[in-house]
Amino acid sequence: MSLGNSILNAVEKAGNKLPDPVTIFVILIGIVMLASLVMSSLGVSVEHPVTGETINVVNLLTGAQLQTLLVNMPAVLTGFAPLGMVLVVMIGAGIAEKTGLLAAGLRAMVSGVTNALLTPTLVFAGVMGNLAVDSGYIVMVPLGAVVFAAVGRHPIAGLAAVFAGVSAGFSANLVVTSLEPLLFGITQTAAQSIEPGWTLNNLDNFYFTAALTPVLVLVGTLVNNYIVEPRLGTWERPADFAEPENSGELSAAERKGLAWAGISLLVMTVLVLFMTVPENGILRDANGGLGPFFRSIVAILMIAFLVSGALYGMAVGSVKSDRDLVQLGTKSMADMGGYIILAFVMAHFIVLFGASEIDTVIAIGGAESLRALNLPAPLLIVGMVLLVAVLNLFMGSASAKWALIAPIFVPMLMLLGISPEGSTLAYRMGDQATNIITPLMPYLPLILIFAQRYVPEFGLGSLIATMLPYSMAILVSSLVMLAIWFALGLPLGPDGAAFQYEVPAAVETSSLLAPANAP
Repeated sequence: MSLGNSILNAVEKAGNKLPDPVTIFVILIGIVMLASLVMSSLGVSVEHPVTGETINVVNLLTGAQLQTLLVNMPAVLTGFAPLGMVLVVMIGAGIAEKTGLLAAGLRAMVSGVTNALLTPTLVFAGVMGNLAVDSGYIVMVPLGAVVFAAVGRHPIAGLAAVFAGVSAGFSANLVVTSLEPLLFGITQTAAQSIEPGWTLNNLDNFYFTAALTPVLVLVGTLVNNYIVEPRLGTWERPADFAEPENSGELSAAERKGLAWAGISLLVMTVLVLFMTVPENGILRDANGGLGPFFRSIVAILMIAFLVSGALYGMAVGSVKSDRDLVQLGTKSMADMGGYIILAFVMAHFIVLFGASEIDTVIAIGGAESLRALNLPAPLLIVGMVLLVAVLNLFMGSASAKWALIAPIFVPMLMLLGISPEGSTLAYRMGDQATNIITPLMPYLPLILIFAQRYVPEFGLGSLIATMLPYSMAILVSSLVMLAIWFALGLPLGPDGAAFQYEVPAAVETSSLLAPANAP
């Protein structure tokens, strides 16, 4: 057995000895509350890099905080964004699955893809699927498992391939995503402390992220085919597995159902184009932006799955009345019971961790410690990527982390000759790599539930051990790409912005370049 497999097996074994994920988050809630008591008693605090405000750790065990916890408990669950998105999509997706549409559609799809191209196709679909953000986790990741199962390969490997593409490849795409304006808006504010006239361009990372897409597809394919899938071995179908073992020819009724479903999806596509392409389309905002469309993707997918699933069911005979549809939807929601319970404790942990301000202390403290090392710019970029990758294990929100550390890193790197576009890109590379191995990622429990449909004993340790090779490979490949771009001075986007930045002559650098603990 290789050293790599031994390490992964040890990670899996240790992880699977942990309690149930629900219990883990209950324990974490207790730890955070006790840590908040201790740290607040010790006066632990940091200074906010923008406002200069002193942020103190908040004691969660005071009467006022406990009252807030109890009063807001229902709102915390209903306000947990992933829960609403998952349940809405699963109303439609569950019906499409229960009627047999997804299985038949995927059998038809994989029949035209060779086995050699199946893995890169799924990884690429995952990378491009992050354009839909949350919908990629809910819809595309489980489909990866179904596709692999349909051709006799281990479904966990298919699930992992898409999960790696959607999440660990979050900052790679062939088109500009909603992440660009979100992060560059924060970058612009931070950069203007050095150059007041600096303005953002949402395409200023596009050349790099587009070039990174095929690299991550290749990396994900190699990791999947040569590390993950061999380690998983042969899949043994559970005795009570609901999906039939049938990857043969489609029946006449199935072909008819797919035709009806396809027509409905085509009509839906035309309707969506009608609502988005015109400048005054109802899925555009007042400025003509496509924000409303991106925020409507979950609802659109639910309707598309519901209509196409119902038509398919009518064609094959699994849906004979409206009562059948309601029953299928009810069964689909029943399958989500475990996720709802997990979402309850996870939502409360995330809210309490944020309310304690411990996450803020970790983020700002880590950034200040790295600044205090006073490293050369190239090493500082590497350190920043690694720091962000670690911080991502404690604070999941990409925008929240960047809002806290951008005011430290962006001006500092500008004064060292690194552009705001370059520092933003370095942040994105660190942020994406560890999404798939942190329990704080809101969709990780959902992915675990998807996996347990195929391997009931598949635990949290199994999932982390499966995803760890993707995480490390994507982190290393992203660092290599950054080094190449930096060394060659290649443009990051169409306006010619590169990593290098020329410091304005009027800027006084001495105080800003000094270590954090300097007088």
